[in-house]
Amino acid sequence: MESQKAILALAALAQATRLDVFRLLMEHEPDGLPAGEIARHLAVPHNTMSTHLAVLSRAGLIEAERQSRSIIYRAKLDAVRDLTGFLVKDCCGGHPEICAPLVAELSPCCTPKKTAVREAATHE
Repeated sequence: MESQKAILALAALAQATRLDVFRLLMEHEPDGLPAGEIARHLAVPHNTMSTHLAVLSRAGLIEAERQSRSIIYRAKLDAVRDLTGFLVKDCCGGHPEICAPLVAELSPCCTPKKTAVREAATHE
């Protein structure tokens, strides 16, 4: 990841509502949430939510998929991995034992099965 892309992502997250949206979408992986449900959950007007979702999309942190009449938003896990990797790339100056607690905290909380199920569903 290049610095400019990281700055764009971090700037998008440097606002309370957008950070809440992003964390909510991470919580609802891999299914995602419709825009209206995100707005209701966070008690944000729909037009304001649209703006926040657009900023997060432009930053590459979330993606949208039309399903019938709804637009479902999901966190882009690859972007999260890339941003996290960028931030800790040179961690601990070559002493991986110092970084072990950080790496343990960043270990996936979800089983790979959930992701594999979603990928299988999108290929059908």
